[in-house]
Amino acid sequence: MTKKDTSLTVPDEIVMNKIYFIREYKVMLDSDLAELYEVETRVLNQAVSRNEYRFPDDFMFQLTQKEWENLKSQIVISSWGGRRKLPYVFTEHGVLMLSSVLHSRRAIEVNILITRVFTRIRQMLIENTELRLAIEKLEKKTENNTQNIEVVFKYVDELMEKQANPKPRKAIGFKQKSLKK
Repeated sequence: MTKKDTSLTVPDEIVMNKIYFIREYKVMLDSDLAELYEVETRVLNQAVSRNEYRFPDDFMFQLTQKEWENLKSQIVISSWGGRRKLPYVFTEHGVLMLSSVLHSRRAIEVNILITRVFTRIRQMLIENTELRLAIEKLEKKTENNTQNIEVVFKYVDELMEKQANPKPRKAIGFKQKSLKK
């Protein structure tokens, strides 16, 4: 079996911009996924509801009114028209499961693309974590150096103060007494 070219013409950046962080999950809206799969949101949600046993809460959940309002304000969605029900969102695992309920070549290609994007995001987070840890290590070293420099300046200040205001010193050595004859 030969592999066919899966040249999906959706830039990764478009997919990345459709990933949100809600309830400690990276998720995508049902409407955004439907757009990528080139199906109506209603069709996507019907396929999911016919297979709801495949979508536990950590794969898919419905947003609360507050979460939806917050998300709408972030992504600037018009309040005119719009949805009658609160949207569903799909985690990375939920998106993978969608390919098993949407039986189209487009669904498979989109899932491959989305999986690669999620993997890239995870890699960027790991790299950023490593970078953050390295910076924290440098900050600690710098903090220690700063403390050491402060001690050095304190001693230099004390030495300069002693030099500017020397204490009278006790003479050391022999005193010569005048010899009378």
